[in-house]
Amino acid sequence: MNKIFLTNPKHLSRYFLLPALSLLIAIGSATAGNLVKPLASPLEGRWDITVDVAGKPSPSWLEVRHSGTHTLIGQFVGFSGSARPISEVHFKDGKLSFAIPPQWEKGDKDLTVEGSLSGEKLSGTMNTVDGKTYSWTGVRAPSLRKTTQPVWGKAIPLTGGNEIKGWHAEGTNQWVAKDGILKSEKSGANLVTDAKYGDFKLHVEFRIPKGSNSGVYLRGRYEMQVTDGKGLEPAVDQLGAVYGFISPSEMMAKEAGEWQTFDLTLVGRMLTLAVNGKTVITNQEIPGITGGALDSNEGEPGPLLIQGDHGPVEYRNIVITPAK
Repeated sequence: MNKIFLTNPKHLSRYFLLPALSLLIAIGSATAGNLVKPLASPLEGRWDITVDVAGKPSPSWLEVRHSGTHTLIGQFVGFSGSARPISEVHFKDGKLSFAIPPQWEKGDKDLTVEGSLSGEKLSGTMNTVDGKTYSWTGVRAPSLRKTTQPVWGKAIPLTGGNEIKGWHAEGTNQWVAKDGILKSEKSGANLVTDAKYGDFKLHVEFRIPKGSNSGVYLRGRYEMQVTDGKGLEPAVDQLGAVYGFISPSEMMAKEAGEWQTFDLTLVGRMLTLAVNGKTVITNQEIPGITGGALDSNEGEPGPLLIQGDHGPVEYRNIVITPAK
């Protein structure tokens, strides 16, 4: 009789499976109330910041996110330099503060930032590494997500001939144009297009001598790094990187002094880049502005900027194809 009872599936489910299921439900009910939900602070997200530097607006950028359940961390971009990690953002009763160690010199002071959140806006003060204090304001950065594919317009050449057309220098101009080549023989002013662009495809050819450094700023805000990178590992500050944010998958640099190419597509924040014919960034999101940006107005079209203040460089065959 006992043998028949134990091997009967109907009896097994009644005496073993159902009590086990009841136990699991009881355990789940007991623990559910003790689970801690991830922090959802109103400060979290990306912020486009404008700093008042002696009456001149200077761009910065802040991202705040949670780590675990009780800690806010993030990253920050100042007037120059790369994106810096923030180990902890303190936020209570609408007030925020954080500090970042110096990037360049050990003897410099920490960068400290204090502020307050009011609705969807931030404001506060910033103490820089050289001991100066500036006021700043911030607004939420736009997502720039697109729901449709762009329709491309006509390709527009931005270089050619023996004169500089459609560009202006930021400061005293050292750039010259000859036989379709824009050349900066020494460190000096950056060169900026008169026109502004939203989404676009871009072809750029450049030649950089050994040890020099330049960059191409997309919309005047996102720097594509141009360096003498032959033989180096891919990094966020080397050839083909979005400076401080995105490293290329491979180092495709040629020897210094050879002509090299960028072919890229920028739609919203999404970037695809080929360096010297090899795709090294595939539809990756640019989080925010990079150091040295013209402004932090990410929702607006912006110009191209080619960097001329870091050493000699040459550019040619710059062709942009804007979206309609």
